[in-house]
Amino acid sequence: MPYGAHEAMEAHEILGDTINMIDHFAMYAAQCEDPQLVQILNRHIGQAIQHYNNLVEYTHDYTQVPAAIHNRQQVQPGQINYGLSNPQQKTPQLKMNTMSNQQIAHAVLSAHKNSAKNHMSAALECADPNVRQLMVNGAVACEQAAYEVFRYMNEKGWYQVPALDNHTAKTMLHSYQPVGQPQPQM
Repeated sequence: MPYGAHEAMEAHEILGDTINMIDHFAMYAAQCEDPQLVQILNRHIGQAIQHYNNLVEYTHDYTQVPAAIHNRQQVQPGQINYGLSNPQQKTPQLKMNTMSNQQIAHAVLSAHKNSAKNHMSAALECADPNVRQLMVNGAVACEQAAYEVFRYMNEKGWYQVPALDNHTAKTMLHSYQPVGQPQPQM
């Protein structure tokens, strides 16, 4: 089965990025001191390897593509800490030998966010429905992994979510009103 230029180039980019992400996560896991974060990293490495292998296998022999991913974490809005509480000042560390758990978590979160964007962008360029589905699966997996890392960071106070005054948020969002279904033209 021939691939279009987009499928080949997008798969090439995503596979290279995934190798880089796996390598970085393994390095972070070796430096990490928090057992909970190490567990998260090891699970994410396994998921990235699974995604990498699925894409490699399909591009080699056009095997069956795994179904779409739909297993969402059940999180209630009350489980997220909203608002700023004495946020830490931050500055780049130009000379360091190791990363803190907070720096590792932030790097992992950034990697997942960027990978989700890259996967979805790649999916939009693919004509082959199976390569497209593999890219969408990768985007969803990265989104879910990013959310897991966000929740870990939010619980630690490392990722604080700024909040608007309730009245301001309602005023802004309630300015949008539902629209009825259009009637067919005769």
